[in-house]
Amino acid sequence: MTEFISLMSQYPWLFILLAFIFSATIGSFLNVVIHRLPVMMKREWQQECNAYLEEYQPELFKKLGKANLEKTIDSYPERYNLIMPASTCPKCGIGIKPWHNVPVLGWVVLGGKCASCKAPIASRYPIVEAFTGITVAAVAWHFGPTWQFATASLLTFGLIAMSGIDLDEMLLPDSLTLPLLWLGLLINYHGLFISLEDALIGAVAGYLSLWSVYWLFKLVTGKEGMGFGDFKLMALFGAWLGWQMLPLIILLSSLVGAVVGILMMVWKSHKRENPIPFGPYIAAAGWIALLWGNDIVNWYLSTL
Repeated sequence: MTEFISLMSQYPWLFILLAFIFSATIGSFLNVVIHRLPVMMKREWQQECNAYLEEYQPELFKKLGKANLEKTIDSYPERYNLIMPASTCPKCGIGIKPWHNVPVLGWVVLGGKCASCKAPIASRYPIVEAFTGITVAAVAWHFGPTWQFATASLLTFGLIAMSGIDLDEMLLPDSLTLPLLWLGLLINYHGLFISLEDALIGAVAGYLSLWSVYWLFKLVTGKEGMGFGDFKLMALFGAWLGWQMLPLIILLSSLVGAVVGILMMVWKSHKRENPIPFGPYIAAAGWIALLWGNDIVNWYLSTL
């Protein structure tokens, strides 16, 4: 292991290239997570609702009919998780060959179409794979072959998966945010990025920062301005980067969110009352702060 780290330190371009290839492969799995995890969560919620009705509302349960309730869960196979069943074409049902599933290149070679039925394959799949590779390559370039790189890569994978799910479902799963939050506190036990004290304060301050905005907005307008997943995502960044980076993350995410929201209203006729997921903007701002937060803050302070 020591020899490998020494070799990667001598040839940083090789380390960045390997990081890109490996993370693009992980990006292929992240596509599975983005698609399947919400389905798994909805199935679990539906099953819990049905169990509640059967136990506490038996008359309503009988009236609706057990068979009809089970049909509302979904049309996916009974054994459905992040591993099983194997990936297939949604139109013809033919299994995807391993060589067709090579990140980015597989989609290009197939011309963006299924090898069997020629149905179009969404471009989001190679985009997620390439984006994952590029972002982790940037992490490799910034941190080099260190523990900071290894942990920051895990965080990057989680942020991409959460952002994709939030864009699709307006949802930030606890199964992703909470483990990464605890991981941030754990790795900073010995001060990998910041001190444990700053991490603990950052986690609390991160959650309360958006929690307070949420309740203020709700008291003034009577509406919910954001979801609880956004609070946990801010707590996550507070645990990783400390309370000092929270103002920068809030500022960057708000600016990006405002610009994107305005462009969507101008170009896509997006109505003001329609909700926009805020999680991807927090994730992008936090990732920027992870790599260049100190440089941005120092530059800002020097201009004063």
